[in-house]
Amino acid sequence: MTATSSTGRQDGPGTAERATEQYDPGNHSAKATAKASAIMAAGTLISRVLGFVRNALLAVAIGSTALVADIFESANTIPNIIYMLLAGGVFNVVLVPQLIKAAKAPDRGADYTSRLVTLAALVMLGFTVVITLCAAPLMSVLTKDWTPGMLALGTAFALWTLPQILFYGLYAVIGQVLNAHGRFGAYMWAPVVNNIVAIAVIATYLVMFGRYAAGQDQLTEWSTQQTVILAGGHTLGVVLQALVLFGPLKRLGLGLRPKFGWKGMGLRSTGRLAGYTLITMVVGNVVNLALNRLVTGATAARSAGETPGPEASTAMAEAAIPGLYALNTAQLITVLPHSVFVLSVATVLFNQLARAMDNGDLDSARRTTSQGLRTFAVPMMFALVVVLVLAGPMGRIFASSASTATASGVAIGQLLVLLALGMPFRSAHIYLTRVFYAAENARMPMIIQVLIAGISLILAYVASLMLPNWSLAYLMVSIFTVFHVVQFAITHTLVVRHFGDYGFGQVVDTYVRTGLVALVSGVAGGAVLWLMGGFSNGFAWTSILTAVVTCAVVGLVMLVVYLVILRLIRLPELMSFLGPLLRRVPALSGR
Repeated sequence: MTATSSTGRQDGPGTAERATEQYDPGNHSAKATAKASAIMAAGTLISRVLGFVRNALLAVAIGSTALVADIFESANTIPNIIYMLLAGGVFNVVLVPQLIKAAKAPDRGADYTSRLVTLAALVMLGFTVVITLCAAPLMSVLTKDWTPGMLALGTAFALWTLPQILFYGLYAVIGQVLNAHGRFGAYMWAPVVNNIVAIAVIATYLVMFGRYAAGQDQLTEWSTQQTVILAGGHTLGVVLQALVLFGPLKRLGLGLRPKFGWKGMGLRSTGRLAGYTLITMVVGNVVNLALNRLVTGATAARSAGETPGPEASTAMAEAAIPGLYALNTAQLITVLPHSVFVLSVATVLFNQLARAMDNGDLDSARRTTSQGLRTFAVPMMFALVVVLVLAGPMGRIFASSASTATASGVAIGQLLVLLALGMPFRSAHIYLTRVFYAAENARMPMIIQVLIAGISLILAYVASLMLPNWSLAYLMVSIFTVFHVVQFAITHTLVVRHFGDYGFGQVVDTYVRTGLVALVSGVAGGAVLWLMGGFSNGFAWTSILTAVVTCAVVGLVMLVVYLVILRLIRLPELMSFLGPLLRRVPALSGR
């Protein structure tokens, strides 16, 4: 189950990792590889930061736990998930191997790439047209208990956002062409353009229409002009995200042009070989769509006045119900440590795993597996405690500036607490699946994904029959956390069965030690948070700015305490974590 958001980027693992792994390191110097990795990491980090700014501004404009916020989030998330389902799976898994082979041809793959881009553009265009024409029934199928008015607004948003599918597809295929030729930077930095445009669009919206105010009837007061500015502007960002790649593509000097005739391109055989991975991605994203549908029931509950507290008719009680926007925002926050820190180290270790597996050196593979899991304990246990301590102020950052912001911040914070508990297990599970991929076994991760996705979907829908609509976001994050633990347990068992014990006892010991140190830093951070009014609706909750300041101050105190104690106890995994990060940034490593 991969987290997604409407920032225009998939938040699941592997974008930067795939870009690094698919390029032939034999033709790339170590210094150039480090430079490319640093450029990609910087692009990813800046894009994520801008995504947070975008989400915070969007909450100011249309609310967070509010009607239009959830309706817009539902419509704007669909293209992203469909992109991941089609382009993210088919292009990355089926087409990338062929692009790499074609790049080694005398024409550097010009003929093959021309045919491929032409085919991809036509397929994505046709699919986008069909999906956009089906906007109304699609919104009806992918939402729960929405009123005709809510569906009408959702359909209007979807008509403007669904064309993003075409440009996501172009972004994917052109980005992979660039990666196949060793040009990684543009692909990772293009989403920055998308987020800048989205921020500018929301700023324009705020100037024209003002900020969200609690108690207003958003559904009846909403105008066509607001739809065009908000939804059309976000689509413009995705369009530019794709178009900025045409400059670097042209500089490759391949002379690409529309070209037809696709027989003999080898797509059928490649598709068969990549079948397991494709099934994994298809199942995961279909389940994401189905689970998102359940969460939209919270939006209907707010509209119908079904609230958890006795003040069912008050705006404050309605704001306390988290919906799809709140869920996606919480997932975006909790996936950040994995995306920025774990994947950076995992990229290096994956190459070591692949070499060990290729040489039949299982001892080395087991050592690398253990090293990875123990190294990940350093950032993930700290991140877990940071989210637990700062869940409230973090939620406040994305809770708008309305009078109901405190209730919205608490709702988002509650989701963060539930999701945080599964963060280390999620990262550990994803890394252990890499062990199978390194051994060229895509079947086992597929079985795990299909099994967990199927069970979680059944459990979610059965539980939803017994729970009120207002609680469905809490149900989803609880299921996510439980199944991150289950996925890890299953994957660990299978890895041990296939490759032997990788030193699980040492891994547990490292997580316990880093966890205890993180708890100490959490106590220090909690004390500072108390002084800043974090537990008394004080300074930390006053505004978005005070919440940001609180998170920065408390987070810095916790980081210093955490690192100092780890140094004092001489935890070897500390440098195992910091070393690769420093080496991947030449300016910090002295290169």
